[in-house]
Amino acid sequence: MVQLVLAAILVFGFLYLASRKRAMVPGKLQFAGEGAYGFVRNSVARDIIGAHDFQKFVPYLAAIFFFILVNNLFASIPFIQFPTFSRASMAYSLAGLSWLVYNGVGMYKHGPIGYLKLQSVPSGVSPVMYPLLVPLEFFSNILVRPVTLALRLFCNMFAGHILLVLFATGGLYLIETASPINIVAGSLAWVLAVAISFLEILVQFLQAYVFTLLNAMYIQGALADEH
Repeated sequence: MVQLVLAAILVFGFLYLASRKRAMVPGKLQFAGEGAYGFVRNSVARDIIGAHDFQKFVPYLAAIFFFILVNNLFASIPFIQFPTFSRASMAYSLAGLSWLVYNGVGMYKHGPIGYLKLQSVPSGVSPVMYPLLVPLEFFSNILVRPVTLALRLFCNMFAGHILLVLFATGGLYLIETASPINIVAGSLAWVLAVAISFLEILVQFLQAYVFTLLNAMYIQGALADEH
């Protein structure tokens, strides 16, 4: 919980300081802030949701991207070294918020009945297939999405954390046995732990990006008139 609060403060502080003194010729902090914000705005929100509807969702998408990224990066920061979303409850809470957002957007535009019909009744399919497809579509589009959204984030963060712990503690145990072979194996395990740490930084960024990208796709699907 402390990490969640700290991440929120860091994200707010960075974006506030980056935009506080805007200038035509940006300084380093403004340049970094505009580049990061522009990445989410243009490469995720505009490209996925569409040029007409994307702008109103940029603050939400940018917020969750930076929030997840900072919480993921905690796993690589010395003396913290714990990814917040390796706790399943944290990932499910964030996915639940996303579920409320994209379903709320869809119901606001199409109405509750119209939205459920769009999400559950596939177009271009014979009504004979409805008894089979409608429950599957409802289950997939309405119920399963937040679960898979949370599982993807949680499992990647949890697995990477456990892998690093395994190599670090396993390497230490082998070295402490003082056997020449075990010392070599333990040292190799530590080298692999360092290499995996750099790989984890890439995974941490990718998971923040994928979570945000899927949110944009779900919002786009909720706004669309046909599926």
